[in-house]
Amino acid sequence: MDHRLLFPKLHLSIINTNIIGIHPPSYARSMALLKMTSRIACMLSLSLSVFSATASSIEESAQYLPTGTNALFIAQKVGSKTPLVDYHGEQMALPASTQKIVTALAALLQLGKDYHFVTTLESDADISEGAVKGNLTARFVGDPMLTRSQLRSMVETLKQSGIKEIEGDLIIDVSIFASHDKAPGWVWNDMTQCFSSPPAAAIVDKNCFSVSLYSSEQPGELAFVRVPSFYPVNVFSEVKTLAKGSPEAKYCELDVTTGDLNRYTLTGCLTQRDEPLPLAFAIQNGASYAGTILKNELAIAGIELKGSLRRQSLPHHPEKILALNQSVPLHNMLSVMLKKSDNMIADTLFRTLGHRYFNVPGTWRTGSDAVRQILKQKAGVDLGNTVMVDGSGLSRHNLITPATMMEILQFIGQHNDELDFISMLPRAGYDGTLAYRPGLHEAGMDGKIFAKTGSLQGVYNLAGFMTAASGQQIAFVQFVSAYSVSPDNQRTRRVPLSRFENHLYKSLYLSH
Repeated sequence: MDHRLLFPKLHLSIINTNIIGIHPPSYARSMALLKMTSRIACMLSLSLSVFSATASSIEESAQYLPTGTNALFIAQKVGSKTPLVDYHGEQMALPASTQKIVTALAALLQLGKDYHFVTTLESDADISEGAVKGNLTARFVGDPMLTRSQLRSMVETLKQSGIKEIEGDLIIDVSIFASHDKAPGWVWNDMTQCFSSPPAAAIVDKNCFSVSLYSSEQPGELAFVRVPSFYPVNVFSEVKTLAKGSPEAKYCELDVTTGDLNRYTLTGCLTQRDEPLPLAFAIQNGASYAGTILKNELAIAGIELKGSLRRQSLPHHPEKILALNQSVPLHNMLSVMLKKSDNMIADTLFRTLGHRYFNVPGTWRTGSDAVRQILKQKAGVDLGNTVMVDGSGLSRHNLITPATMMEILQFIGQHNDELDFISMLPRAGYDGTLAYRPGLHEAGMDGKIFAKTGSLQGVYNLAGFMTAASGQQIAFVQFVSAYSVSPDNQRTRRVPLSRFENHLYKSLYLSH
């Protein structure tokens, strides 16, 4: 490296001093200074050569990706002030499910690792001779892991206390959240799929149910659907049965439309098959679903409900608690959320943060504002022009830079002893969504990487931590978007991604 490029003024002053002639002491000092600057320049040269080699390896890795793909990458030693490599780190991109890292950190900082969701059965009415002389309120608080069996246990508590009758109504209180249960920017045709079940205040068994669709014996007749009786939903079939090999089958697809009170209509075609087709759908009305389940559980327990089922959406004063269910601690819940990329947990936590931080019903807007303020005040991370409209990363409105995500990872890495965060991330080759990631496996990264995955249509992201060959811990963010292959290559569409990640992470691991 030409030192004049790094220190032009200093170099010229030395040359000029030699020209005009100087006394030996001045010359000695000048030569010592020259040696020092040469040493610094060599160190900078070495640092830049490592940086260039890494950046070069990313460009080489990116050649494996399909034409037109966007790749952003940043890597930085935990505790370091500057990146080892910054490849378009200031460019905005969809975070997809790496957004769950942001949500998880905000939740830990604000709620604490021992926070619990508490669902209650309450009443302010008198209880005498086994009868609740008024209404029974079921207060749902957005517990994303609440199950039917837990509701049954709560009802059993009522029964064990001697309650046999409720003279008033069964009120389903969902006032902890307000506005829409679906976030801005969610893809409409994903709304009936269980991974995007609306994160309502009332959730039972992930607000997901399954059915079986049977083809008819005769082509042209309607297929029929069977729904287990314990699901309080209505599903109808308008699906046409086609003969095997029918040319019509190529473009006649199954579809579903939804109506009020969890009503579903299946349309399209189904080719004749020996076994039923298993299907699963997202509940659209959580309050109706949970309320009907609870009403049925009361009947099974022999507790008579004299009144009707009602929904309560306005904030209501607390009443005497007759039974309750407490969720697992937040840290346990976050581990499930991060390892399995659970959208329901992420989005209910997001809305819960809005509720808890501002003491108002949780909405997508309050959740977003709460996360921003929590991270700025408690982690020193300014999200700036980041767009964050949900907690899961499902929305196509979300935008964040790798550099901003790196700030969050740096805070996590430097405070992991208190947070115990990194262990909650999927571990390459071991568990969660990284149990088998071909590119990382082929690069020999099993056990060496803890990272959150993020996938949407055309998006393949990773954000987390690597233990490099030197033993140093490196935080990294990979945002890959606009990833697309031709229709003929759909079966092997992830092969280019695997080659890219194999080359990239092997290079990063060995060079540091």
